[in-house]
Amino acid sequence: MASSLILAAANKSLLAAPSQCHSFSLYSGRPPPLHSHSSPSKPFLHLHSLSLTSLHRRLIPVPALDSDVPHPLDQGSTVKVKNNSSKEEWDFWTAKFSAGANVPFLLLQMPQILLNAKNLISGNKTALLAVPWLGMLTGLLGNLSLLSYFAKKRETEVIVVQTLGVVSIYVVIAQLAMAEAMPLPYFMVTSVVVATGLLLNFLNYFGMLNAGIWRFWEDFITVCGLSVLPQVMWSTFVPYIPNSILPGVISFVTAVAAVVMARIGKLSEKGVKFVGAISGWTATLLFMWMPVSQMWTNFLNPDNIKGLSAFSMLLAMIGNGLMIPRALFIRDFMWFTGSTWAALFYGYGNILCMYYFNSISGKFLLAATAGLVSWIGMALWRDTVVYGYSSPLRSLKDLIFGS
Repeated sequence: MASSLILAAANKSLLAAPSQCHSFSLYSGRPPPLHSHSSPSKPFLHLHSLSLTSLHRRLIPVPALDSDVPHPLDQGSTVKVKNNSSKEEWDFWTAKFSAGANVPFLLLQMPQILLNAKNLISGNKTALLAVPWLGMLTGLLGNLSLLSYFAKKRETEVIVVQTLGVVSIYVVIAQLAMAEAMPLPYFMVTSVVVATGLLLNFLNYFGMLNAGIWRFWEDFITVCGLSVLPQVMWSTFVPYIPNSILPGVISFVTAVAAVVMARIGKLSEKGVKFVGAISGWTATLLFMWMPVSQMWTNFLNPDNIKGLSAFSMLLAMIGNGLMIPRALFIRDFMWFTGSTWAALFYGYGNILCMYYFNSISGKFLLAATAGLVSWIGMALWRDTVVYGYSSPLRSLKDLIFGS
């Protein structure tokens, strides 16, 4: 979800130019294998598949509220899983699809980095003022939050995607600081947060981090995410509503109060679980707000459509779409929601807007439509088969409500 998460900008108040597209996910893979199996007919399973026991324990559908709970690798399970070989094979491929999302997302970010470098070398620092550093900072927070979410779940491939998002956005922010388009004190604080976030996430991934330190980091990104999201949503509709920081202030106070109450035991078990899920969901909703903001901008200023790249929108659709099968397979409702929303409404939605305003041909729209519908249909069909269900609706029910 998500996600998502390489984000360029969240709303027109943060953006001076059309936004770039990034992962929810946005928005990866699996925990390290316990041991492997050999299969004469499927040699790749020998190298990449999890043990059947591990697979059984990972793929128990969970309720949507439990999306942020790590796969229970250390717990037993008596669930009987059908089609073991098919499930292992699809487990492998969905992980590789998620890893493949790195390609379109990297292609999205590299042109901006190269253009900024060219302008810096030529001394044209003014050109970098068009890149909104506040929007980039918002995207960086989203990617850091999702990195923590997937690191806790040991989804290796998407950890790589989110790390790429963090690093690439940080490179752009560093370029903006070099061009004096971003205040140096903000850049220094950002650098400390990024370095700390990356270090803590990878120490936690390898089981080398104290649980108390990790909880403090989760509380930090929870407060930041919950403070930023309402402010971004509010700012989208300025000047039609008053320009105010009140939504962010109220959200900040609420987030701090919720975190403190959770830590001192004043909340119920469900309340604590809800607070623990806030950081991932706020990052997801931040990415999900991108298409709303972009389409609102398109509605107010149709000429802005000319500034959008159809190829960039296609890459955004592909990158997020590649994560949908994995999110569905492991029953991660938050990830599935963010990736599907971004693919449909950010990538494909903007392609639809571009067609409506005669910026692309009907053939381009038809190809994008056929590709997206076929891909989502294939993901639903394959998931139904490997789980032994009779209808894709059962897979969606498991995804949302658990089994």
